[in-house]
Amino acid sequence: MRLHPPTGTASGTRRLAREHPVALLCLLLCSTGGALAALALPAALGHTVDRLVSGGPPPWSGLLLCAALVLAETGFDAAAAVVGTDTTARLTASLRTRTAARVLAAEPRRALAVPTGDLTARLTARTADAASAPVTAAGAVAGVLLPAGAIAGLLLIDVWTAAALLLGAPLLVALLRTFTRRTADAGADYQQAQALIAHRLTEALDGADTIRAARTGAREYRRVLEPLGTLAEHGRRTWTVYGRATGQSALLLPLLMLLVLAVGGVRLGTGAIGVGDLVAASRYASLAVGIGALTGALGALARSRAAARTLEPLLTLDPLPHRGGAPVPDAPGRLELRGVGVVQDGRALLTGVDLTVPGGTSLAVVGRSGSGKSVFAAVAGRLLDPDTGTVLLDGVPMDGMEPAELRREVAYAFARPALPGPTVEDTIAFGPWTASPEAVRAAARAARADGFVALLPHGYRTPVADAPLSGGERQRLGLARAFAHPGRLMILDDALSSLDTVTEHHVRRALDARAGRCTRVIVAHRLASAARADRVLWLEEGRVRGTGRHDELWSDPDYREIFRTDAPTGTPTAPGSRAEAWTAAGPRTEAR
Repeated sequence: MRLHPPTGTASGTRRLAREHPVALLCLLLCSTGGALAALALPAALGHTVDRLVSGGPPPWSGLLLCAALVLAETGFDAAAAVVGTDTTARLTASLRTRTAARVLAAEPRRALAVPTGDLTARLTARTADAASAPVTAAGAVAGVLLPAGAIAGLLLIDVWTAAALLLGAPLLVALLRTFTRRTADAGADYQQAQALIAHRLTEALDGADTIRAARTGAREYRRVLEPLGTLAEHGRRTWTVYGRATGQSALLLPLLMLLVLAVGGVRLGTGAIGVGDLVAASRYASLAVGIGALTGALGALARSRAAARTLEPLLTLDPLPHRGGAPVPDAPGRLELRGVGVVQDGRALLTGVDLTVPGGTSLAVVGRSGSGKSVFAAVAGRLLDPDTGTVLLDGVPMDGMEPAELRREVAYAFARPALPGPTVEDTIAFGPWTASPEAVRAAARAARADGFVALLPHGYRTPVADAPLSGGERQRLGLARAFAHPGRLMILDDALSSLDTVTEHHVRRALDARAGRCTRVIVAHRLASAARADRVLWLEEGRVRGTGRHDELWSDPDYREIFRTDAPTGTPTAPGSRAEAWTAAGPRTEAR
């Protein structure tokens, strides 16, 4: 089993640059044009000063040329800023879309190896940092061209004046190299601390009810904010690096300027250069030692590189493979598991599961918390590929089906469903295809959601964000979404746990109405759910302890013990997290 994605540079600057080559070429030309205008200005200014000093008529052509160069430099810089901002936004959107698509297409077990908070940070802030690299690199041309061109200009004016500047060049190079390395290290550590805070905050929000019930809010507050000290330390490191670079440059650059002007003054006194040459030399020296733009670009590139490294594991996630097969047309959904085993971090979550579920029947999956029920549900619908064995739907291996086609055939409902879509109707209609308004309302009736939806301010058009939904109402919307997208296999992973007894009874009747044309797999914690199923799968520590009808298994006292916590009124038990042991996201604080 591969838990680590292959190495690669899918988020590299070159690949991003190929997405918008015209815009980046325009940015490069604007940056280069601005730099060339800035380099031409000292020469034009020096020539104009010489003509003014000579006492002749006013050099209008020279003055106009200087004004034109100033306007050109300003115009090119403004255009570069506009093009750079727009291109960065486009590249960020593209990188976010591509990264999210990779995560969604990959096997959930591997995608969930990254904690939720860290994953959110990578898909938002990190993508923005990484996507700015091509624009920063294109704009950095000016940062390199200016000092290089300024040194060339000094050499053309006077070799001795240029030599005075070049004496400090090794110190400037060492300063830039140290700055870049330290900025990259501090930026990477800062991003890691941010990711830890985001992960802990997400955990606390997911388990808000548990924290409130246990009255541990103050402790969770301290736990979430504990990394702030480390974050502040890394932030201070970053500003210390900037401060030292600024302080060292503030000491070094004026000394270099003073040295250049001193040598230029001596050369002026000997008649080797003129007044205009000295003016031009001072301007070129100022451009050569003005490394502020270059240090800013190097710092931005270092942050982009650190962000790109955090995105590589996501961009190199392998999608779920398929061999180009297709399910048997119009089959009832016969589900087969042959020697299925799942291992995570050296622990066997499922071992040697052999099972056949006839098409159109119902299967209740029971067992204690951690017995592998949710792992089985994930494998049965190919949210998770087994490490050993094969899963077949109507005789076709699931890894041989095209993923989009498979999703049309398998409907899922979870204990804590996500509710995408702006309105309640959009949420129910969301799926492999957009369900019609008629199908949405029929599905809501089957899930017993139409009653509370009718009481919302705008009915089915009520924004989900404005709908005060309880846990049971959220579950019913998730069930309605599954009912609105009927396939040959429906899997309910603890999706009835928050329903009251009467509502659950009606939902089970709606499920029973699909008998003969849809196979139903129900992770069950209630006695009534197991008793109503055509067949029961009893799991214990990832192994099949028994299969058969509920009344046949009831004679085993260990089987009866599973339902011991099931209250007579049918109140839901607390089975643990939906993902149970098969995610590597760490401990959960949520409650069911």
